[in-house]
Amino acid sequence: MRRTQAPIDLNALQAFLAVCETGSMTGAAKQLGVSQSAVSQAIAALERDQGVVLFDRESRPPRPNVAGRALLELAGSLLEHAQMVSARIGDASNVGTLPVRLGCVDSFAATVGPELIRAVSGSARQIALWSGLTPGLSKQLHDRELDLAVCTQTNLNDARIVEAPLFSEAFVVVVSRALLAERGNIDWRTLALEMPMIRYTPRSVIGQQVERYARHLGIDSARRYEFDATDPLLSLVAARLGFAISTPLCLWQARHYLPEIAVLPLPAGRLGRRDFFLLHRQGEWDAFAHEIVALTRRVLDASIRPALARALPQLPEDALM
Repeated sequence: MRRTQAPIDLNALQAFLAVCETGSMTGAAKQLGVSQSAVSQAIAALERDQGVVLFDRESRPPRPNVAGRALLELAGSLLEHAQMVSARIGDASNVGTLPVRLGCVDSFAATVGPELIRAVSGSARQIALWSGLTPGLSKQLHDRELDLAVCTQTNLNDARIVEAPLFSEAFVVVVSRALLAERGNIDWRTLALEMPMIRYTPRSVIGQQVERYARHLGIDSARRYEFDATDPLLSLVAARLGFAISTPLCLWQARHYLPEIAVLPLPAGRLGRRDFFLLHRQGEWDAFAHEIVALTRRVLDASIRPALARALPQLPEDALM
């Protein structure tokens, strides 16, 4: 049975490399600032742990043998990697220098995300932006694959996770602008009786939220078309193949369709809104989390909300707040 070798001691590896570079135990001791005895003991321990002889001691000065040359080829990169790991661990005491991994739901990443990146890019902060669905992002945060996550639903049941409210948006009915101009004063109830509702798939949190709200409103529209994304959903609305229930941020994400669609308000209520939260672990990235909250509200107030009001004047004033 093959002997199980001990992990390589990095101090011993450094001593081995110094002997190879200087050609002697004495030179290695001088280079490392330790005694010759300490170098000899480190080399002996390394050979014992690995179960091999590393030097041809018959030669003067001692030269690495076959096993020694094999280790020498790897020693430099091993020590460099160890130094990099040490530096990264040291940086943990100053999180401002670490790249932050931020996960966002797609509609946030595509609308507020670019402005966040632009604002952060002027500082020393590095940021990596992920996008995805709320369930996946929540799991990535729980598994420490993300540092912060922007989600539309929180169900982690973890006291260590801080949930900071970001903003809220109202669900609205989306209809073809041409159809609305043709029909005049039509409301959501009439649309629900006459047309199929084009849906988000129930795989997504927004799909589940829209479905709950539609049932609450008594909308029992035929189930014909379902999409994961807003673009294909709005393409069918613009083609007058049905109506949809969506949100201002989703509409802004697919804003190239805004000239072809119009919105109608829906009754206010707890189920009629979608809330956004910033999640992070307690005591980690607290300052940056406050920065993201402030930046998000600034982007909404200065850019997205005024642009939506111009493009969709029928949008209720409290649709994005």
